[in-house]
Amino acid sequence: MSGTQLRVAGFGELDVRTFHDLVRLRVDVFVVEQECAYPELDGRDVEPGTRHLWLARDGAVVAYLRILADPDGVARIGRVVVAPSARGAGHAGRLVVAALAEIGDRPCVLEAQSHLVDFYSRHGFTVSGPEYVEDGIPHTPMRRDP
Repeated sequence: MSGTQLRVAGFGELDVRTFHDLVRLRVDVFVVEQECAYPELDGRDVEPGTRHLWLARDGAVVAYLRILADPDGVARIGRVVVAPSARGAGHAGRLVVAALAEIGDRPCVLEAQSHLVDFYSRHGFTVSGPEYVEDGIPHTPMRRDP
């Protein structure tokens, strides 16, 4: 993890190149690698309460997640992604820890790809509903209360 820098920003703080690089990583993994055709640009990136967290190494984005402010005051972690070339180095865990620090004492939810339930459980999340399939991938809703 040496040489990776954590960055946190709202949409208005992102320059065009950075936003491009964040979305490109999301599209490369979720749409292309995982073969899920869906509207990646869902309008939530620009909401005032959204926070973008990413790790950069030598100027390149290697991992990303976003925190959404749901209308009920619950924080929602989503779009957790690590570049294929950077997997296995603990980047996702580092981002989740940083996200939970940003969220503070608010409840938090996420929709985990089911094979990652144990990973999120290590960060205090518990299963909060039945497994379902979205875009051909099993997901499990999870929640973390302060």
